Amino acid sequence: MKLKSVSMVFWIALSICVIFVAFGAIVPEETEQVTGNITAFISTYFSWYYLLLIMIILAICVYLLFSRYSSIKLGKEDEDPEFSLPSWFAMLFSAGMGIGLVFWTTAEPISHAFTTSPVSEPGSAAAVDEALQYSFFHWGIHAWAVYAIVALTFAYFNFHKGYPGLVSATLTPLIGEKWAQGFFGKMIDILAVIATVTGVAATLGFGAMQINEGLGYLFDIPSSFPVQFAIIAGSTVLFTWSAWSGIDKGLKRLSNLNMSLAFAILLSLFIIGPTLYILNSFTNSVGNYITDFFEMGMRLPMNDESQMSWVADWTIFYWAWWVSWAPFVGIFIARVSRGRTIKEFIIGVLIVPSVVMFIFFTVFGASAINLELNGIAQISEYATETATFAMLEQYPLGYFMSLFTVLVVVIFFVTSADSATFVLGMLSTKGSINPAGFVKVSWGIILSAFAIIMIYTGGVQSIQNMLIVAALPFSLVIILMTWSLFISLSRERPRYNNPGNRKLFIKKQDQD
Repeated sequence: MKLKSVSMVFWIALSICVIFVAFGAIVPEETEQVTGNITAFISTYFSWYYLLLIMIILAICVYLLFSRYSSIKLGKEDEDPEFSLPSWFAMLFSAGMGIGLVFWTTAEPISHAFTTSPVSEPGSAAAVDEALQYSFFHWGIHAWAVYAIVALTFAYFNFHKGYPGLVSATLTPLIGEKWAQGFFGKMIDILAVIATVTGVAATLGFGAMQINEGLGYLFDIPSSFPVQFAIIAGSTVLFTWSAWSGIDKGLKRLSNLNMSLAFAILLSLFIIGPTLYILNSFTNSVGNYITDFFEMGMRLPMNDESQMSWVADWTIFYWAWWVSWAPFVGIFIARVSRGRTIKEFIIGVLIVPSVVMFIFFTVFGASAINLELNGIAQISEYATETATFAMLEQYPLGYFMSLFTVLVVVIFFVTSADSATFVLGMLSTKGSINPAGFVKVSWGIILSAFAIIMIYTGGVQSIQNMLIVAALPFSLVIILMTWSLFISLSRERPRYNNPGNRKLFIKKQDQD
């Protein structure tokens, strides 16, 4: 690809990211203070907005599932799905979880139960009872609804309507081709790039800290910023080389291996851990999740400062994370979902990954909670990035499970970053499916630099702050994308030459 194919989106977004990285490196304390103040402002004045936004997005997904548009194919009418159902489910799951699969599955439930409980007194029977259901809430269908609406919009406009693979292109029915391809459209794509950089870099920051803690448990390597810097730098060499050379088959095999390892750890812990307690916890927590579904989704305890703070620290943080990850995950899910109907797509994206996440959180979270309840180990006293290893070492084969856990995080780190460089390259090169090597390498370096700055300026709290700050502008883009999707869907018409099946639809020329 020639240099002239690189759009102004690349140069402007890259410049903004470089300026931020430089600012964070030169004045880290001021960076943390500024992002912290903005986060506090957003949490105070926009928590209601995030809760309503995610709930409305979920309602829209459910509506589309049962609407007259549900049989529209995300592709040509005679096009079959590109991937088999099992392969598609596996890719959906791996797309949206990544490092969070092993970073939070222990730390979040144990925190809800014994440290900062969402409703009840920490350590009480009620708090333990609520711990897993709130983890399900944060990682379940609310999260996947955000991915689903963005991915569905991408897939519909790209494969069904034939538009370029850009966020701005999905707004064409709403703002017109001139605006979508002009300055306004480029600003939209820049917002998508910055949101993606922040979301993926946050995941890499979490991953680097957890790899460091795992190496500390296994080989007594100290937990420190220089070690985390070295982990990120080494991983950057791997994924930028991979992004430059485009070893797609190798990455696919690596991803499949990683999912196999993750499920092997899950199954091992289920067998050697408190199996009955895990099964009981799963059943009870799913029931609580269903019963309190709407209450959790709209909960803003205005008269309780500590609980309001909990909502900001957990729920609003997660909703912002999913919004910032939406462009990256959405494009990937759209790519692997070509040929599916809207109904198949929504069922697959909302239900299957959510159920798998419920299982992972129950096995890891219940195993940790059981240790604490029986006085075997105080897992709640460990740092977020350490909790999984502290829990695993209490069980037989704990050393080997910890070793494989570190390997899983490393592979997730490399594959997530590699995929992100491709998506960022596509978004910043006019939707090209083959971005130039130097573009992907540039984004790889920026992702790593962002992750390093996040850790350098304050660790987990700094990462959470930057996610919340970056997500708010892109949440407005998601609203515009959804609006544009419905405008285009309303222009679809029944296929009248087949009156026996009025749910088949064909494209109708946009009147933009």
